[in-house]
Amino acid sequence: MLHVQDVTKVYHQGRREVHALRGVSLQVAGGEFLSLMGPSGSGKSTLLHLLGALDSPTSGRILLAGRDLHGLSDKQCALLRRNQIGFVFQSFNLLPSLTAAENVALPLLLAGQSARHARRQALAVLHQVGLRHRECHCPDELSGGEMQRVAVARTLVTQPAIVLCDEPTGNLDSAASAEILALLRELPSDGRRAVVMVTHDANAAAHGDRIIHLRDGKIEAQEFLRGRHARAA
Repeated sequence: MLHVQDVTKVYHQGRREVHALRGVSLQVAGGEFLSLMGPSGSGKSTLLHLLGALDSPTSGRILLAGRDLHGLSDKQCALLRRNQIGFVFQSFNLLPSLTAAENVALPLLLAGQSARHARRQALAVLHQVGLRHRECHCPDELSGGEMQRVAVARTLVTQPAIVLCDEPTGNLDSAASAEILALLRELPSDGRRAVVMVTHDANAAAHGDRIIHLRDGKIEAQEFLRGRHARAA
């Protein structure tokens, strides 16, 4: 589904060059949950942004379902993010004046779908994440875990092929974190959708099928966790 081929990313800070990624190559299959770990400055968030077509690599290629992201126009990237890529961030990014159902329906409304259809889909996805009974509540009436579940529902309502998560449990307590990780763990279960999660938390990373460790912009190691038999590569 997702192919990263010898990708580099260089930022310029005045006369100084910052090499955020140095020749990273990896593949993510449909139905896979991939965790990305590494210390601050290792390049994991940069890689996630490139995977989400939020930025372009300095060199190398990123292909989603065979489509080279680097060759897309800004409009095409926006459509790709809207239709095929879902994002879950540490901050929930919910609109405070909208109810849970309205927040979830918003991407469909922005895509031009009818209010009736958008609401019906929003309620179905809220049911999927266990929050159908909270549809009329605004964010300030929800717990942190509930807000993150609404954020996940908002991502799922467009039925993306890949879900990218940036520290999705960073603002949650241990109980809420466990709920969100269990929910994310189920997302690729149909074999079609993939999940890529950046995290500092080894316990969170262990929910993945595979962990890639980044350091200084390079892949340092991989762990394969499927079947509970870990091995280093």
